[in-house]
Amino acid sequence: MSSQDEKNEKEAADVLAAPSAVLPPISDVKQEGNPAVEVEAADSLLVTWDGDADPHHPFNWPRRRKWAITILLSNGWLVTLMSGAMLAPSLHAIARDFGTAEAETQIFLSIFILAFAFGPMVLSPFAKVFGRRPVWMLSSCFYILWNTVAGFSRTPGLMIASRVLSCIGASAEFAVTQPVLSDCWIPDERGKSYAIATFIPLLGPAIGPIIGGAVTQSIGWRWTFWILSIYDATLVIIGIFILSETYEPILVSRQASKLRKGTGKPYFTDADRESKGLAVKLSRSLTRPLRLLLTQPILQVVAIFLAYNVGMLYIVLSTFATLWIQRYAQTESQSGFHYIALVIGYTIAAQVGGKVMDLPVPLMVPGAVLIPLGLLYYGWTAERHTHWIVPDIGIGIFGCGIILNTQAMQAYVIEAFRKYVASASAAAQFLRSIAGFAFPIFAPIMYRTLGYGWGNSILALTFVVIGWPAPFLLWRYGGRLRAMGKPQW
Repeated sequence: MSSQDEKNEKEAADVLAAPSAVLPPISDVKQEGNPAVEVEAADSLLVTWDGDADPHHPFNWPRRRKWAITILLSNGWLVTLMSGAMLAPSLHAIARDFGTAEAETQIFLSIFILAFAFGPMVLSPFAKVFGRRPVWMLSSCFYILWNTVAGFSRTPGLMIASRVLSCIGASAEFAVTQPVLSDCWIPDERGKSYAIATFIPLLGPAIGPIIGGAVTQSIGWRWTFWILSIYDATLVIIGIFILSETYEPILVSRQASKLRKGTGKPYFTDADRESKGLAVKLSRSLTRPLRLLLTQPILQVVAIFLAYNVGMLYIVLSTFATLWIQRYAQTESQSGFHYIALVIGYTIAAQVGGKVMDLPVPLMVPGAVLIPLGLLYYGWTAERHTHWIVPDIGIGIFGCGIILNTQAMQAYVIEAFRKYVASASAAAQFLRSIAGFAFPIFAPIMYRTLGYGWGNSILALTFVVIGWPAPFLLWRYGGRLRAMGKPQW
């Protein structure tokens, strides 16, 4: 800590626990828009961190503390992704209870994904203004409430409404988890931590249907909602004790407030000098994800690739159980266990990808090859009604490619938009959520009309056209596309 006034240092010592106080330039003493504040230069102190080694900076927290937060949030993210896919084996049972057709029942699954497009666009700015911790805690409670209501639904209308509202709460994971990882882990550690943190939730689309099938057959589909609510409530209770605020401007602002109260001196932060009030902060933050999506070409490109990835994933997730129930005459519980093939594919991708996550663009190449290969293998073996293990191998290859590609592009977004990682992640999430909602709607018609062989062939060919240029485009023109983006504030 450095200061030209030893007396100020002594007065502040008992409350100065985190950021340090550093004298600002004299020209910065008066805050713009607040001319009533007139103080001597020596009494006006700028609060900032005490260098790169400040132990109170999230980068320098004990590793066990950072891993505890990371694993907690990754489990919350697991709940979010399980909620999106867990209903897949239950759709037939829900259709019987509600008296709805297959296409109408599909909306109960896909509407949850659609809400992901809008939740982060609001929650990410809130996390930037009010902090990561309160947004995560309150949103999780909101999810628990409406997810529980979904389990009591007796009409399609209430089911749809509760699914939308619960998803808005669940989407906090997309608004908070990645920014928290960026807050806590230095770039050299971020690849490994991100790979581990995302591996757990990416199991959700596979584990969800496994549990959903077993629960539906044994105690009824309503318990698929209530089990997730109980699990997420447990995470919230744990979070009360271990989830600390990680957002730097919030931490520094809190310390400045402590110093002002403890010393009576007008300590302030860089954010205070730039601040024009809460309304302006919220306005800028709420519009930033959309502005990023509209003005940053590199984000537009990545968002399109991510959208097609997620769209294809949810086509497979929403129809995979149907394949085993209708074509192979298996039960809901048996159909759910085939999602283990996806888990295996995800695990291989996470183990391999985690070691090279700091090189996101090269990591996209094997993923781009495995996705169409897995689609073709899975589609044509299912079409010919081969032994069940053969389509499972194809779906495992597909899952491996999806995870490699998706993780690489998400890591690229984090590194390209370090200053606005929450808003950039929300912007990228917008298109992928719309694709995750829309693609499964036409999937049953596509497979009924074309069969699994030709249906997956079309998906694979489309991916080759859209997905294969992605690594080359980002490698060759990524810097130029980033430079073309308009400055953000």
